[in-house]
Amino acid sequence: MKPASWEHFHHMADIGVRGCGETLAAAFEQGALALTAVMTDPGTVAHEVEVSFELEEPDPEILFYDWLNAIIYEMSVRRVLFGRFEVTVKDSVLRAAAWGEAVDRTRHEPAVEVKGATFTELKVYRQKNGAWIAQCVVDV
Repeated sequence: MKPASWEHFHHMADIGVRGCGETLAAAFEQGALALTAVMTDPGTVAHEVEVSFELEEPDPEILFYDWLNAIIYEMSVRRVLFGRFEVTVKDSVLRAAAWGEAVDRTRHEPAVEVKGATFTELKVYRQKNGAWIAQCVVDV
């Protein structure tokens, strides 16, 4: 099984985000990093502010959609970027923490603003090799 990773995929004028991991939680963490990477390099984001999340949804695809939109909401309201995520998923409940810092336009050089996760290309599934994939297109 390949290690946890994230990537972007092209979709017309918007951007797809995809997380891959050994567990569903790891795929959600990597999907969140891919979301941050749409805007800036996650490695440039300090871990100064911690935000907690708790979401419940029996459908893992909708849970991933809700997870990304919760992150986008917190980034917008708090004017922060997140560079680290820890997620657990058990019995349809996602509990997570995200660490980040206030946006510094000089250092972070945000490329675009993500407006929201969409249902386009929304998929959460387990591959034959056991790795989990979580993906969707985000509106920029």
